Amino acid sequence: MGESEASAAGPAPRAAKIRAHPERDRTGEAPRLLEAGLVAHVGFVEGRRPVVIPMTYQYAAAEPGILYLHGGVKGRLMQHLATGAPVCVTVTEVDGLVYSRTALNHSVNYRSVVAFARAAARQPDVAERERILAAMIARYFPGRTAGVDYAAPTEAQLDSTALVALEIEEWSAKVRTGGANGPGDDDPAAPGSAGVVPLGRGAPASPARQGRV
Repeated sequence: MGESEASAAGPAPRAAKIRAHPERDRTGEAPRLLEAGLVAHVGFVEGRRPVVIPMTYQYAAAEPGILYLHGGVKGRLMQHLATGAPVCVTVTEVDGLVYSRTALNHSVNYRSVVAFARAAARQPDVAERERILAAMIARYFPGRTAGVDYAAPTEAQLDSTALVALEIEEWSAKVRTGGANGPGDDDPAAPGSAGVVPLGRGAPASPARQGRV
């Protein structure tokens, strides 16, 4: 997917199309959500067995069609990517646990991106890998600077670390916010309780209730 396609906020292609709860579609926000994420779960098929591996990654909206995976050069995911085979990358941030007055309406507030990708034809050289790694560290640890807060990597260290560029072929993004929406959840006088337990970075410590116990 080229940069113009990646940045366009049009409907998601068929493989990434959101089928359940289409009202939660936020595909146009995918770049921002990827920039905010911390862990990418990467799914692929090894032989006849599906495998999902959690990975750290780097993504910048300024380069919207590319996502970089960080890992060991000898890992099986890196070997899989070297064949040109596709992967599915999922990044999810959980913002809250939603409790309801009815069992089936308990839920989760989340922000999620699903991207289908494969290794890009052009991979970053040593100088580019150093730049990408510095940007990744700054994204995970805002304010940290190479040469001030930590030693910049040597060329040998960069050669032993994989930073694989994935070309995103298609993606979709989905977001749930708000409280419980089951029967009686908006009625403070109804029996039971409903509300949200905030989670994630910057979440308040106490739950927000929608009614009494």
